[in-house]
Amino acid sequence: MWSRVWLVLCLARVGDFTEGHTIGADAIRVAEAANFPAGLVQASCGVGALCLYKGDLHQAIPVLERGLAVCRARNVEDWLPPLTAGLGSAYALAGRIAEALPLLEQAVDRSTMWGGRPFSLYVTWWGETSLLAGRPEEALRLAQQALELTRTRKERGFEAGALQLLGEIYAQDAPPAVEAAESHYQQALALATELGMRPLQAHCHRGLGTLYSQTGQPEQARVALSTAINMYRDMEMTFWLPETKAALAAVESKA
Repeated sequence: MWSRVWLVLCLARVGDFTEGHTIGADAIRVAEAANFPAGLVQASCGVGALCLYKGDLHQAIPVLERGLAVCRARNVEDWLPPLTAGLGSAYALAGRIAEALPLLEQAVDRSTMWGGRPFSLYVTWWGETSLLAGRPEEALRLAQQALELTRTRKERGFEAGALQLLGEIYAQDAPPAVEAAESHYQQALALATELGMRPLQAHCHRGLGTLYSQTGQPEQARVALSTAINMYRDMEMTFWLPETKAALAAVESKA
């Protein structure tokens, strides 16, 4: 079960959602057939994370909620941090910020208690949620903490995510910190490209395209946003398509 869950998580990071769904669904069936609560918790965590990365929140949220309920009922405490963090991130994307923040704080606190230092991915998700909540200073602090953790531990995939979040934060400054935003987006994109992390590549292109459109660089904006749209379509990551298409249409309307 454990190896299947790790494979699902890896496939999610590279954007191979179809194969990931097949393996994850099989893992859940095996756990249910064997009446194996710990296995069901693990499989739910993997499938929930895969759906979260794809942006399928209508699937991610119930799977993660079920896994968390079983985790609590059967005292499978090792899996509380990833399930609460994943569910918190999914709630945040769904606009349920008030529910998301305490879950993410719990995940970071519990992972800190067990490992001495928090798990960097949970810190990044907490930072993303803080930015959505309109708390840019808190988001910046958390993003910088996550980046430091990833570099200390040589977690290059998570480092790319922390860099992308910093790009988002600087891009949303008033006025935008253009050089810092572009630098962090480009660093994240380079690392994500090297590691084959296609969903993160798409997010970086979207961020760069939005930044370029705000700073009077229509051609660069058009290229970056078009690239993001094509990648989202290829991976069926439809959650981010409307926003990205609208940004491209706004650029083209000014041409």
